[in-house]
Amino acid sequence: MRIDKGMKALNTAKDKNERRASDRFPIERDIRYKVLNRKTEDETGAGKTVNMSSNGVLFTTDGFLIPGRRVELAISWPAQLNSTVALKLVARGRVVRSESGLAAVEIQQYEFRTQGHAAAQASA
Repeated sequence: MRIDKGMKALNTAKDKNERRASDRFPIERDIRYKVLNRKTEDETGAGKTVNMSSNGVLFTTDGFLIPGRRVELAISWPAQLNSTVALKLVARGRVVRSESGLAAVEIQQYEFRTQGHAAAQASA
């Protein structure tokens, strides 16, 4: 088996310059977020995903999200359960970056849940 040296060099260069552990995929879905606060009322908002990976999500925001804060995200999911039940990805993590209408969150835990009937119709 012959390894193409040019391709190996490209892969190595990409690995050295890329800090992310997993690939990001451009996907635009509705998202609702909630900043998890212990002392004050939770801040909520909505936006659209810009890209996602198994470790994180970049999305548009209504306002500035403070890096380091824990958040819960609810993302409408394109696949359905049994081809009939709308799903959402519910993830918790921390804000790692925020700038002019965008925020990046590192996902620490996630689960798929069924969407309520009204939410499923609104995202259809």
